[in-house]
Amino acid sequence: MDVFSPAQLLGYLAFVLGVVAFAQRIDWRLKLLVATECIVYTLHFYLLGNNPAAISAALSAARMFAALKTRSPALASLFLVANLGLGLATATSWTAVFAIGAGLAGTVAAFFLTGIGLRALLLVATLCWLTNNCLSGSIGGTLLESTIAVINTTTILRLWRNRYRTGSMGKMKKKLLPSDVAS
Repeated sequence: MDVFSPAQLLGYLAFVLGVVAFAQRIDWRLKLLVATECIVYTLHFYLLGNNPAAISAALSAARMFAALKTRSPALASLFLVANLGLGLATATSWTAVFAIGAGLAGTVAAFFLTGIGLRALLLVATLCWLTNNCLSGSIGGTLLESTIAVINTTTILRLWRNRYRTGSMGKMKKKLLPSDVAS
């Protein structure tokens, strides 16, 4: 395997885009960078000859670009059906359930959630992809999804901490700190 082949170079670019995407605190930037990452990933998987992964990545890119403009439940439903249908049509083993689950979770996150909820469900999708990549022996994909999981978790914690510090959690603030109860 040539680590500097065009396919691998695209994989490295997708890795960088994914890392930058999940460090974002602003939803639209996250979605835009994830969509761009998915386009690069589509080409990466196509050059590697992995057509089901290329189809899934292309669908994910379209979904994220669409979610930048609309939160239409009808369009979300279309993407859910497409994820499920194309996933089942291209599945070659039971492990496809993780890629299909990732697509479904990503769709719900992109169309219906914001902030911490968006990132939390995208973390579920990332963990599905991570499981898929581990089971299929994908070293690069495993590294990418592992890194994204760590960065996304860190961003979720930063957002939660910021929300807590600004007092937007209301009464939960008093319940979370034992020192507040004692004072």
